[in-house]
Amino acid sequence: MTVSVAAVTLREYGPAVSVPLGAEAGRALAASGILESATPDPGRDGHWLLRAGSRVGAVRTPGGPVVRITPKTPVSRLFFLLGFSLDPARAWRDSREGTVDTGVYDDVVPALAHAVERQIDAALRQGVLQGYREVEESALVVRGRLREAEQIRRHFGRTPPVEIAYDAYTADTAENRILRAAAERLLRLPGVPGPVRRRLAHQRVRLADALPLVRGQELPRWQPSRLNARYQPALRLAEAVLRGSSPEHRAPGPDPLAVDGFLLDMNKLFEDFVTVALREALREHGLTARLQDPHHLDTARLVRMRPDLVVRTGDGRTPLAVVDAKYKVEKADGLLNADLYQALAYATVLGLREAHLVYAAGRWPERFHEVRGTGAEPGGRGVRLYQHSLDLSREPGPLLSALREIAGRLAAATPLSRS
Repeated sequence: MTVSVAAVTLREYGPAVSVPLGAEAGRALAASGILESATPDPGRDGHWLLRAGSRVGAVRTPGGPVVRITPKTPVSRLFFLLGFSLDPARAWRDSREGTVDTGVYDDVVPALAHAVERQIDAALRQGVLQGYREVEESALVVRGRLREAEQIRRHFGRTPPVEIAYDAYTADTAENRILRAAAERLLRLPGVPGPVRRRLAHQRVRLADALPLVRGQELPRWQPSRLNARYQPALRLAEAVLRGSSPEHRAPGPDPLAVDGFLLDMNKLFEDFVTVALREALREHGLTARLQDPHHLDTARLVRMRPDLVVRTGDGRTPLAVVDAKYKVEKADGLLNADLYQALAYATVLGLREAHLVYAAGRWPERFHEVRGTGAEPGGRGVRLYQHSLDLSREPGPLLSALREIAGRLAAATPLSRS
């Protein structure tokens, strides 16, 4: 019989840890895709070797431990990246740590819960937002508009009741539903501190007039406006909790086991931050940028490719440069051949003189490789593949300055036809 531990802490991309774990819980973790690897420990019966990858946060398995995965990047910096990706205009004006308030917490889930609760509290400080919502119901008296088709179908020849539709002024709006759902989601997560949990429960009570969301359904849509401006920071962070960054992982099989928690994928977070920051910086040069711009490698259009960012002229017609963001450390020799081949493919398809790779760490601020055989004419300059490094341990101000420098380098690029 195996006795599982109550909690285990792993480090992002750290060494594997041998953990006493039941077979059922171990299989659930292995099948969920949460970890880089989860395999039985060949040297110790009843133990599993768990190794974290790029996802950070905390998850709970039925009958198994709470698994906490700590990031290499300081939590305050991690939430700066998240805040910038969600609201670049606000973060660009204020590049301090305070764009997302993580309080005194240095772990992902407590910091997230604190940040969301503080944002909700700020949103509700002037009262719960109300708005008009169309209501359709059966009633004993006529109010609003008569739903003639429904009246005939349901109550032909009988009145009352009558089928009516009207606009109700209510707190049951899309905005309030999203904030309530985020608070409820966080209250279910492992590792939320008691004081934060109590404040979240209080916010849920304040939003009690908003109906709860049904799991599995798409989030209700809302439109930014002057009326909901005070809600917008909270809404963007709440949606990050409720969408892909906080999945309920479910292991496949005839009897699946739910693995519930909150996880941030550092690969996606870094890519979002780099591309959004470069897009904003390129606007200062009068250029446009398309994120995840779809193309095909082959003439038959069978092999798809989606560069992270394609820089274009102000009218959006002519591509100037292409960028791919990579959240990984350069190898000892500084080369990542597969990345260079990918960047060359992008440059070739788009007809560009250069492509850029932006890494989350590295020993060189910038280096480039000129590709043989790609010169426009004998002795001409070939395609250049640039490698840039961003040190995520730097303060937000210098970090954004480094991205502005890269944006300036992109703005100076010229397409193949103009070189």
